[in-house]
Amino acid sequence: MRDDKDLSEIRSIIARHKLWDLIFMIIGVFALMIAVLTFMALFAHMLIEGMPRLSWDFFTSFPSRRPGSAGILSAWVGTTLVMLVTAAAAVPMGIGAGIYLEEYAAKNIITEIIEINVTNLAGVPSIIYGLLALSLFVHQFGFGQSILSAGLALALLILPIVIVATREAIRAIPVVIREGAYALGATRWQTVSDHILPYSAAGILTGVIIGLARAIGETAPVITIGALTFIAFLPPSPFQDEFPFLSFEWLMAPFTVMPIQMFNWVSRPEAEFQINAAAAGLVLVVMTLTMNGLAIYLRYRMRKNLKW
Repeated sequence: MRDDKDLSEIRSIIARHKLWDLIFMIIGVFALMIAVLTFMALFAHMLIEGMPRLSWDFFTSFPSRRPGSAGILSAWVGTTLVMLVTAAAAVPMGIGAGIYLEEYAAKNIITEIIEINVTNLAGVPSIIYGLLALSLFVHQFGFGQSILSAGLALALLILPIVIVATREAIRAIPVVIREGAYALGATRWQTVSDHILPYSAAGILTGVIIGLARAIGETAPVITIGALTFIAFLPPSPFQDEFPFLSFEWLMAPFTVMPIQMFNWVSRPEAEFQINAAAAGLVLVVMTLTMNGLAIYLRYRMRKNLKW
């Protein structure tokens, strides 16, 4: 008799837990749908308003006071060059720091403090990085309001993301791979370079591209260091006809980026400029989605080619 009562209580507890699981699932799906539908509504609005404005002239024309002839040439070129500096600064440093913290650093109080700080820096508001870059790169180092300063500012912004992504990807590698390499006489660096990095490359690459996708849409840091809201010329070309065929004058050139150009157009009262801003926003969203899609594809391909 008591066994039947206990069994009934257990069934009642299980039923209540299943009910709460169902309620939580419904709330989660509802919250997800709100986020997805909000994004879809905003994207559809930009698509409807901005799609007719997209043309070859829009991509190859400078900003103008006349909305019909204004384009995003200086904005997308500036964005490309700034992201090039960001990737060149943040990716090697972030991956190297992640490898060091995970594979080489001693487990002591100093390492724990560094790990806590790196994790906390990933949540610092972007405007703080802009103020740091303004003080350090623009004034202290004398780089001025240039592409180099903007790229380094955004590199600081995504550096914690790259470090955390690198460490998480390395942690996902089974311990038996390290033990097998050491058992065959491999050094620590041989183990890292020949085994750990190839197997964790998919996760590291995903984190890098997601970090760059965040940086490409940031506005606060580049505004803080003095990005121009209206610019009708391009930086010097990175390539030249004479040896050494590369020029780095563009690093010190003034610049603008896509979010700044959008902000400039949105702040104007004319409806035509609002359409231009929608078209630029559409381009920026497509660039961001393309980078995220590339990350998913590369992760899939690299994991498919791995042989455990």
